[in-house]
Amino acid sequence: MAIGEIGLTSSMRSNLISLQTTARLLGQTEERLSTGKRVNTAVDNPANFFAAQSHTSRANQLNGLKDNISEAIQTVRSADSGIKAVLTTIESLRGIVTQARSAINDTVNSGTLLAGGNTANASGFTGTAGLTGQYNRLVEQLNNLVSDSSYKGTNFLSSGSVTLSVNFNENATTKIVMSGFNAGASGLAISGGGNSLTVAGTTGNITANDLDSAAELDAVEKSLNAAIATLQTKASELAANLSTLTTRQTFIGEMVNTLVIGSTKLTEADTNEEGANLLSLQTKQQLGTTALSISSQAEQSILRLF
Repeated sequence: MAIGEIGLTSSMRSNLISLQTTARLLGQTEERLSTGKRVNTAVDNPANFFAAQSHTSRANQLNGLKDNISEAIQTVRSADSGIKAVLTTIESLRGIVTQARSAINDTVNSGTLLAGGNTANASGFTGTAGLTGQYNRLVEQLNNLVSDSSYKGTNFLSSGSVTLSVNFNENATTKIVMSGFNAGASGLAISGGGNSLTVAGTTGNITANDLDSAAELDAVEKSLNAAIATLQTKASELAANLSTLTTRQTFIGEMVNTLVIGSTKLTEADTNEEGANLLSLQTKQQLGTTALSISSQAEQSILRLF
């Protein structure tokens, strides 16, 4: 029905408009109380709505980066654990060298101590028993430790060509790029460990002949000391990377909290104020209904004329 087809007195129309306005405000107040926000759509406050939306979007993006950093931290820790295990293995190799020094001074049993009386294996390589065999098996286990030090397919100990890039912001303008290295026997210039290994002119397992003189043992020990120094340097680099990643992870977590709080402050409603508004509007609605009823009594009095 078109407006104006039914005639209303000025007071009735004024009261009706007031009731409609109160109903709209009641709906708005109830929405704010139910959502906890005073800005629920762009209509409520365009500037605050889009600013809050921007903060929330960035916080979500940073949270994704935070997860990537967590994975990178675990990758670094996996490599660090591998380095510690390799260092322990090298210390065991040094122990064998020490035993070999004593063995070469035993003119009667030196051959048995070094080679264990076993001069050849199925592949034609000597030194599968005695101190020589122990040395080769430890080098083999060192290589196994390196190959098992991966995390989600990334192994910083397998090769110098392995890299991992970790972004620190949503625009990828700040990041860290970490590189791996060869922590195996070949990368550390440690001889032994298998017939496919080639290091410093030595192919395959070392033999008793490689450990039967002081000069040879000095050379082996020198290579082990150099390997330890290399691993300690790389471990220091990993520690620096881990510190950077951990610091960034903490920073991003704090930044996310700042963005979320900023977004909330732009849109959150004061529930105490909105609760008071609700009571006031309900009272106003009741009074408006009463006023409309009083206004209609004037027109109802016309019926008494009939």
